[in-house]
Amino acid sequence: MPAPLEPRPPVLGAFDSERIRAQFPALAERVNGAPLVYLDNAATVQKPDSVIAEMTRAYVERSANVHRGAHTLGARATDAYEAARGAACALLDAAGPDEIVFTSGCTAAINLVAFAWGDANVGPGDEVVVSDLEHHSNLLPWQELCARRGARLRKIPVDDRGELDLDAYAGMLGARTRLVAVTELSNVLGTLPPVVEITRLAHRVGALVLVDGAQAVARKPVSVRKLDCDFYAFSAHKLYGPFGLGVLYARRELLERMPPFMTGGGMVERVGLPRSTYAEIPRRFEAGTPNVAAAAGLSRAIEFVRGTGLERIEQHERGLLAFARGALEAQPGVRVLGPPDSLGVVSFVLDGIHPHDVATILDQYGVAIRAGHHCAQPLMERFGVNATVRASFAMYNTRADVEALIAGLGHVREVFGS
Repeated sequence: MPAPLEPRPPVLGAFDSERIRAQFPALAERVNGAPLVYLDNAATVQKPDSVIAEMTRAYVERSANVHRGAHTLGARATDAYEAARGAACALLDAAGPDEIVFTSGCTAAINLVAFAWGDANVGPGDEVVVSDLEHHSNLLPWQELCARRGARLRKIPVDDRGELDLDAYAGMLGARTRLVAVTELSNVLGTLPPVVEITRLAHRVGALVLVDGAQAVARKPVSVRKLDCDFYAFSAHKLYGPFGLGVLYARRELLERMPPFMTGGGMVERVGLPRSTYAEIPRRFEAGTPNVAAAAGLSRAIEFVRGTGLERIEQHERGLLAFARGALEAQPGVRVLGPPDSLGVVSFVLDGIHPHDVATILDQYGVAIRAGHHCAQPLMERFGVNATVRASFAMYNTRADVEALIAGLGHVREVFGS
């Protein structure tokens, strides 16, 4: 039987973007006759060869269901699946793998908390706090929870730079605050809220904290113990892994008190009438057939980013973003949103030109960016825009990609005669 797949120790050397790029087959594509310049990494990142190969291996060598099979393929699948849980635990610096729950995505992970924890712990007159920075996936579940339970949803405002108003936040916390839900990195502005301080203030009044780490986990080191958060959620596909898999970290004592979100096969200890008993954590939250191949891909993705070094990835992306902001701010008619001290993401608008038109023209030159409200409509309203152009970076991006973006904006101005 193959040894369980585990993340290998980091192998650090010079940060070589070209060597890294060579491991991503999608980056060799041509779009409309031009080399692909992929700057839509906040939506999803491309996948390295090792992740693609590992998922193929999962389907060829261990295409079986986990935890129940008494045969070799089932044992292999189970070993690989649980090794992925261990890899996610190590990535997040959790206390143990039983604090890691696999879901279908970051959205599903947040909804799990909203139903399994929220319905049991939030009642009439209680309060849930979110921020102006949140993706809809970290807003709508709490909005619906408050509607179901007769609670109040409160919002931390952002200032003109795109940073949270901590004084306003501190003033809204009180005895009825049950949960604070906040992003670790804004998918629109690249803002990095001070999560440690946010958590400290929340815990002081007895509230729990959920962190949406979808954008942060591939760009910087994460330690849930240093953040001192109670829940942390992310998606594999934004961590150089596959679609269809999410990770929820939750403190063990919280998971042990939470009822299951969904019921069915795989999450029970014994089924009988009139009552059944559920499996121990985390399996009680993983009803049905899990995405075994995606878990294998996540293991390889974690190995890939840890081997590259998340500190070095963060340094590389910070430098690239600073270069991009400077180049964009030098362009006529461009308004850049968000604080200078941001990470991974830059959003901007061009005077008199709709972001969707910008994206369409850039695509003709092989430059892939995102245009729209980025599932953050309240934040768009805060800055008085309907949509923005968003360029977002990954470890494989280079200054040449930024230069291609700037050249593409020149073509946009030519089309619109500005």
